[in-house]
Amino acid sequence: MTVVCQEPADTARLGGLLASRLKPGDVLVLSGELGCGKTLFTGGVAMGLGVDEPVTSPSFVLVRRYRSGFIPLVHADVYRLRSKHEFEDLDLWGEPGVLVVEWGDVVVDFLPADHLRIDFEVADDSSRIVTFSPQGSWVDRLESEAI
Repeated sequence: MTVVCQEPADTARLGGLLASRLKPGDVLVLSGELGCGKTLFTGGVAMGLGVDEPVTSPSFVLVRRYRSGFIPLVHADVYRLRSKHEFEDLDLWGEPGVLVVEWGDVVVDFLPADHLRIDFEVADDSSRIVTFSPQGSWVDRLESEAI
């Protein structure tokens, strides 16, 4: 499934729409170049989960945890990781919640088979093309829970 977001607010709204279909244990794998809207989308997911704090990029801290929503959100950026061991050291599975992994294609082999891959492509200065590629149980879920 592919969605065109005409402006940044649409990208955040799309994240919020997806959030209404998420449950603890879900994993979202985001990919796309720098500045393409991954963190903005995650902010929309956070709002949809009831998180009441601003979402910022975890690029330099690797992981940010948001516990104020009705489902906790773990937001990771694995761009700088070099090995499976570094990924395991992040302890991303320590609490129930939704896990969003930016640059997740780097560690996809270490993630659960059931995950939703979301690719972001820059169309122009404000527009983004967002492509959802469901894996495992997400195939049926995405079909039955259209965004």
